[in-house]
Amino acid sequence: MHQVTLKIGDHDLVLETGRLAKQANGAVFAKYGESAVLATACCSSKPVVGLDYVPLQVEYNEKYYAAGKIPGGFFKREGRPKDKEILVCRLIDRPMRPLFSKKFARDIQVVPTVISTDLINPPDVLAMVASSAAVTISDIPFDGPVGAVRVVHVDGTFIVNPTFVEIEKAELEIIVAGTEDGITMVEGGALEVSEDIMVEAIEKARGTIIEICRAQRELQKLAGKEKLAFPENDDTLGIESDLRAFAEPKMDAACLVPGKMNRSAAIQAVSVEALEKFQDSIPEEKVKLFHAFMEDLEREVVRRSIIERKVRTDGRAPDEIRPITCEVDILPRTHGSALFTRGETQALAIATLGTVYDEQIMDDIDGDRREHFMLHYNFPPFSVGETGRMGTGRREIGHGHLAQRALAMMVPDKASFPYTIRLVSEILESNGSSSMATVCGGALALMNAGVPLKKPVAGIAMGLVQEGENNVVLSDILGEEDHLGDMDFKVAGTSDGITAFQMDIKIKNVAADVMKTALEQARRGRLHILSIMAQALDKPRETLSEFAPRIISFNVDPEKIGLLIGPGGKTIKGIQEKHGVNVNIDDSGLITIYCKEKAGAEQAKNAFLGMLQEPEIGRTYEGVVRRIVDFGAFIEFLPGKEGLCHISKMADHRINAVSDVLQMNQTVPVKIIEIDKMGRVNLSLIYEGSDSNTGSGRYEGRRDDRPRSGGRSQDSR
Repeated sequence: MHQVTLKIGDHDLVLETGRLAKQANGAVFAKYGESAVLATACCSSKPVVGLDYVPLQVEYNEKYYAAGKIPGGFFKREGRPKDKEILVCRLIDRPMRPLFSKKFARDIQVVPTVISTDLINPPDVLAMVASSAAVTISDIPFDGPVGAVRVVHVDGTFIVNPTFVEIEKAELEIIVAGTEDGITMVEGGALEVSEDIMVEAIEKARGTIIEICRAQRELQKLAGKEKLAFPENDDTLGIESDLRAFAEPKMDAACLVPGKMNRSAAIQAVSVEALEKFQDSIPEEKVKLFHAFMEDLEREVVRRSIIERKVRTDGRAPDEIRPITCEVDILPRTHGSALFTRGETQALAIATLGTVYDEQIMDDIDGDRREHFMLHYNFPPFSVGETGRMGTGRREIGHGHLAQRALAMMVPDKASFPYTIRLVSEILESNGSSSMATVCGGALALMNAGVPLKKPVAGIAMGLVQEGENNVVLSDILGEEDHLGDMDFKVAGTSDGITAFQMDIKIKNVAADVMKTALEQARRGRLHILSIMAQALDKPRETLSEFAPRIISFNVDPEKIGLLIGPGGKTIKGIQEKHGVNVNIDDSGLITIYCKEKAGAEQAKNAFLGMLQEPEIGRTYEGVVRRIVDFGAFIEFLPGKEGLCHISKMADHRINAVSDVLQMNQTVPVKIIEIDKMGRVNLSLIYEGSDSNTGSGRYEGRRDDRPRSGGRSQDSR
């Protein structure tokens, strides 16, 4: 067994190998505090012929026993990965994938498993480090190691590897990953922080990342295996120079054809023409080499145009943003809708308002919780003109999470806006940063639904092309600029600061001054997009959609909760049935009433407040006849409170029977004339011409046959 230790913050990071999972190509048991992750790395025994990508799988998983819990639900074992686990898979995959070579051509699987958690130190960053360490000491070729830390900004101070409590208090939370050479990935959220604070947080992480990488190098010296060799493949076309001379001028023109589909067709036509031209020199077994050459040529042409001429494939300048249109009220029956179109990227965003019963229940090893704001992102194959399987994959979950994080900071809290909010983004077209289009369209849809968003939020994706000492930062990148470029840096925020960000790079590092340029260029682009959004809708609607539920909330004395609920829930059930509402009462005394119509919610509120009222002599009430006896009637004048109206108090003349004046469930106005020493209430009817307890004529009340909640009846006297 071999072990290395590194002090980070208040705890030691311990990396150990040689005791657990010894049959894996590489296995590392990592501990930080009392949180622990076992990460394994394996590869297939043979290369896959003709593979032109890195077949990497990352399967992060959390075991409930790690937190001393048994899984909820019918099946008491861990099932399919939760969204949280998929998001951590992406965190591990993104900084590691560029460091594997396609030439290795073997399936690679990294499995980090959380097997202990102290519920103080988050295990996700620990899993990132353990995964890199497992690959580093294995025989799998890897241009690592990778270090990762979380940094938060709390009360003007940066904290590396914070606790859950410190994360909750932070105005900035950022996960940074990188190698000894530089930063390779950044992801996080913030409460409108400045670009300077974000850069400072990344620089704060840099030193710790280098130390983590060195610790992995030390473990590799102690227990590392000799790396496997790449398969020998010196195959070439042999006609590269002639092929370049023929195809390069044509590719130059094709890469600047306007329109994604037209440009793709033009590039494809160049490949077809070149293959026909040199078909006699390209045997069937070398066709894949030909296509690889043409893809490399396209990459070279696009990048050269950007570096040397500052001209992009769609003709834009580096900092130019594509035309944008914004529309709201797209769908007539939804609670809020918006269509955001930027160039050839289009997002239809729909907001739906629900009740507390619609909240998302989250059950994982960190503890049970509820989410009142959800964002679901859908990326159907037709959005890029293709066929394919419909469903929710890791891409959808990752992009949706980024957009949700960008908007969540501006969504009102549950206390001030007691609705559950579901936002759905349907990507109808895609050519560059549909997640940022989701942020923009989502903000408009929320405001269109009447959600009191604190401020509008917009997002933009930045790119980079770097050749030697020359580099060009690109605003609002296209899909091909993401694919052929060196960076994908998404930044979302308000006019006053950043709320979410995500950066992936494909080169060894990005200099600090380049990052600062990208952030400033993104800030200008964000303000431009916000100004266009404001032309469609600059603030939230003042009223909710007529199709949205109505919610009223108010507080009562917690000691009165039992009275409002009633024996066996009889009272609250009666109010719900009578007014067509749903009611939730929490232990703090917060009562929340949900109804399709505002009138029903108000009536239910008045019913609850009425139950808390103390009867007052001389005050008038709307009462309901609950029981009729020979000498009078018992009338419910407040929810759960009844009084006796004697037959002598029903008219200014003698009546022979109560039924001549009153009927069951009839609504009548009454007045309290006496409350005796035992608290019993005596009532009189109020009838035409009366000014106190006297008058003339029979009262013509209303009959109400709807079910009523049963209150406590007063004993007959």
